[in-house]
Amino acid sequence: MLAVLKKIESGYLARYDRPLKHPVEKLWAALTENDKLANWFPNLQVQELREGGTIKFDMKDGSGTFIDMKILDYELHSVLEFTWGNDRVRFELYPNPDGCLLVLKEFISTLTDHTPKDLSGWHVTLDVLSALLDGRQMEFPKGEWEKWHENYIIAVKQLKK
Repeated sequence: MLAVLKKIESGYLARYDRPLKHPVEKLWAALTENDKLANWFPNLQVQELREGGTIKFDMKDGSGTFIDMKILDYELHSVLEFTWGNDRVRFELYPNPDGCLLVLKEFISTLTDHTPKDLSGWHVTLDVLSALLDGRQMEFPKGEWEKWHENYIIAVKQLKK
């Protein structure tokens, strides 16, 4: 299912809701512990896990380029929000009887040609995270990314109208 995309006062919002059959604590560990984070998003490394702390993004393009992303909001087992270029990414975790609900929000200041790539990247990365939590190792599925990329190109065009 595609992320819900909508126009908001400060730009645009992409929202992914993923019900997971795992406790909040297990998901939180996957989001914040570097040894677990590396299994589903190897570009990211938490430096200081606190509001005002830092997450490093390794471009992994051979240039040795790292980008520091500031943690804007942090609540243990509940909220992790950080800068994402000129935008923001926010993970919200909600416990429920079956496990938890993961809500990922990307606050996008300006829609660009790169936006559908970013959105499909998050979409597929969440699939990888879900598989990992279920005990399955999964490489980044390029074919799935391409399929979702086409869908997000259409969705972003519709949002621009």
